[in-house]
Amino acid sequence: MNIRRWSVGVLAAALFVPGLAACNSSADEPAAGKASAAPVVPADPKEALLAATKEISKGNFTFTIADADTSGGGKVHLPSKSAEMKVASTNTDGEDFSVDMHLVFTETDSWVKLDFTGSIADMFPELKDRKGKYQHLDRTKIKGAKDLEFDFADVDPAGTEALTKAVTDVKKTGEGTYGGTLDATKVTGSDLLDESTVEGLAGKASALPFTAKLDAQGRLTEFAVQVPAVGEDKAHEVKVNYADYGAATAVQQPPANNVVEAPDDIYKMFKD
Repeated sequence: MNIRRWSVGVLAAALFVPGLAACNSSADEPAAGKASAAPVVPADPKEALLAATKEISKGNFTFTIADADTSGGGKVHLPSKSAEMKVASTNTDGEDFSVDMHLVFTETDSWVKLDFTGSIADMFPELKDRKGKYQHLDRTKIKGAKDLEFDFADVDPAGTEALTKAVTDVKKTGEGTYGGTLDATKVTGSDLLDESTVEGLAGKASALPFTAKLDAQGRLTEFAVQVPAVGEDKAHEVKVNYADYGAATAVQQPPANNVVEAPDDIYKMFKD
């Protein structure tokens, strides 16, 4: 799966639940950026943002991502060809339920663990026997289930390079901080602002406020977009944070005694 497609919207698409909003690491390697001279951050604000996303493509970092009622986090460790993400979602419309998902990927295998609580658990009784278990995925069956696929050549969980390219106005607001607006209708390949979100915003999508933060090495540490209220959806913020550049650790495979093979209903759940 493209890691940036670990959009919070996967839960709504995968679980068929109306009202579910669609939208961890220790270091074992030298931290990046310890050279004696820090890189020069471009003076032009937009160029600084574009340059700030380049370190992400090296695939060695941890991250968190969140919207109104969903939060997640994980890491990418390209040296070991491994990655993971955990997503937690709770309903904000009065119903009592929560969804926790953990995805683990290596170069040759992948697993998903799904835990439901509250009313949503009753909708999927077949998953109760697999509660707490990692379901091993057959890669010959995941075609069309984009959220179960991973491409180690495309490792950004939010597609922030695409977001920065869509920036229409930006100013430096402080040391390492930036703010402005972006045209979400020009964004392609970002699940922080995916296609369905942009379509729902209609005319409001062309000028969304954003803020960004860079570390002392000029690397992106935070990108946040303010999404306005539309219809019954309240105004909210979508945000991704990056950390531990060059210092992430390899993702561990689930223990064999806690793994079962994923049945066909899992693939159908993520394809429909």
